[in-house]
Parts: sequence; C-alpha cells; structure tokens
Amino acid sequence: METNLRPTLAKPAVAGVSISSNAVAAPSTGGADGAGAPERTASAREQALAAQLAAQARPAPAPSRRGLANWDTRLQGHVASAQQALDYLDRVSSQLESVKAALSAKLANLKSGARDLEARARQLSATIAARSSQAGGAVDAELRFSDGAPARQRFRIGGLDLDTLQASAPVSLAFSVGGAGGPQLAAAIEAGMTPEQIAARLDRTLAPVKVRANLDERGRLEFSTEEANWPAVRDSIAISGRGRAGTEAVAPQSKLEGIGDIVGNDGGNADALRQSLREVVQALERVRRSQAAASAALSAATQRAVQPRMSPEDLAITAQDFASTAASHDYESLLAITSALVGVSRERVLALLGLR
Repeated sequence: METNLRPTLAKPAVAGVSISSNAVAAPSTGGADGAGAPERTASAREQALAAQLAAQARPAPAPSRRGLANWDTRLQGHVASAQQALDYLDRVSSQLESVKAALSAKLANLKSGARDLEARARQLSATIAARSSQAGGAVDAELRFSDGAPARQRFRIGGLDLDTLQASAPVSLAFSVGGAGGPQLAAAIEAGMTPEQIAARLDRTLAPVKVRANLDERGRLEFSTEEANWPAVRDSIAISGRGRAGTEAVAPQSKLEGIGDIVGNDGGNADALRQSLREVVQALERVRRSQAAASAALSAATQRAVQPRMSPEDLAITAQDFASTAASHDYESLLAITSALVGVSRERVLALLGLR
C-alpha cells in the first residue's frame, strides 16, 4: 500500500542549460578571445545568472505537511464545541420564546394560550439542567458563550472571606487540593492588603491546581474551576490548621432551571408569573448575544480549518504521510484517521475525483 502511494517526483530542470551538482556550465563563446574564457573569472552578470539557475535547480524546501501530519486537533475541537453550543443555544432560544408566549397569555387570562405553560416550562428546565452535557462545554450557567475556554463553576470556600482574612493578617495559608499528600500551596496574607491584592495572591497560589480566585460583582471573594474539574475540587480542598474546607457552588442569577416548579406551584400568582417573565426576557437577551458570539466563532474557526488548494507535490506528500500513519501503531494518529474517514465511501471519493 505504501509503495503505491509514493509517486516519483521529477527533478526540476531549466531548458537549454546543463546543471551539475557543483557548477553551472556557461555557453561557449568560441573564437580566439573565447578560448580562455572558461579560465577567467566570470562577470558579475554571469555570476548572478549562475546563482539564479542553481537556486532553481536545488530541490525546493519540503512543503508543510498538511493533512493528518498537521491535524490541528485544537482547532477542530473549537469547531465542534462552537457547533454544539450553537445547536444548544438555538434550542434554548426556541423554548424561551415558547415559555414567554405562554406566560404572556397566562397573565392576559387567555386560557387557550396558557394551557401548556407548565409543560413548556418543565421542558425548558430539563434543557437548562442538561447544559453541561449538551452545550459542548462552551456555555456557562448564565447561558454565556465562552469561545476557546471551557465553562467554569463558581464557588466559595467556607471561612475564607475577605473580612476574616484581613482581620487575621498577617497569616500564612497552605492549601492542598486533591486529597491528602497533595502539593502544598502557600499564600501569605499580609496586613494592609486590599481585597484586590488578596484575590490576586490567592489566584496565583491556586492556579497550578486549576482553581482561580477573583472578586465578584459585589466585591466578595470568589473561586472558580472548570466545570469538568468541579467534582474533583468540590470535596478535596484542605487548609492547614483547618482541615477539610467546605465549598458552596454559586448558583446562577437566573432561576430558569427551576422555572417549571415555579410555574407549577405559583401558576395563579400574578407576581410570580411576572417575575418569571422578566427572567425569561433577560435570558433571551443573553442567549441572543451568545448565539451571535457562537456563530461568529464557528465561522472564524471553520475558515481557519479550511485547507488551501494543494499542489500535486503536497498531495503526494499527504498521501505518503497517510500511508505511513496508517501503518503505525500510534493511537492518536489512528484515532484521527478513523474519525476523518467516518462517512467517506468509495462513491463519494469517485465523485470528488470526477470534479478534477
């Protein structure tokens, strides 16, 4: 298989000129004056011509190895993540519009339009609850799209607030995350440090274990980690002298995940319905901004992923790379091949070749 995929590449040639590996033969001038010409130093013009021809005769630098040898898994991951996020946001947007219409009808005492309000609200609640598994990891709990960065879980650590830290300063804290025997991460909180400085100090200390610290919109100390990392962090933070530290997830500002229960329990409460309607309208605005951001990110990532038209030499190298990769036992390479060939049939290949 590998031999058949390795075409013979012809060496470049320049018509009318004989090129050896060491020199370029100049045309003979003939006559008495020309008899000694090969022994004399060539003129500047002849030297420039010789250099140009030699450069043309040298093999060109190997083209960048495209295809599987240069498969940008990160870029492909961005495309897949943005596509999943966009699909999820489209579904949420449609359900939010449906709940909004049903809430408006209910408030207007239009029974015919509000009959299925509870069912629509519970469907929306289920979709919001499934966000972490259906949105490609790029939509956070507030339904904001995060291009190129996984959604994060915000949380607080019990007993670790600004007032306590400033009152006990100077103090040295040693953290471990991930169970007993984990790495000890020390942070010194000094007297007179501002809230911003304390948050920055803790952020630098905990960054190696994928935990970040900052101040929330109300100036309170808050921590965060990637949602996928949250189960490993939630019950495994210990602080020297205090033992295991309790953590509390910060709930999203919107109550969309529980809107089905709210509507079901307070279906006749006009104030509760109006509050739900306000939250739905605000969520719709966020979702529309996220849809625009996800669509732009998907378009940009798709453009970057498009390979330029390949020359015959590049195609030959790609075919050779494919054959070599297919013959290897490297798991990542074989995984890339099988993923790329899903849905590729003989008929499709022949149809594409027919367009050449």
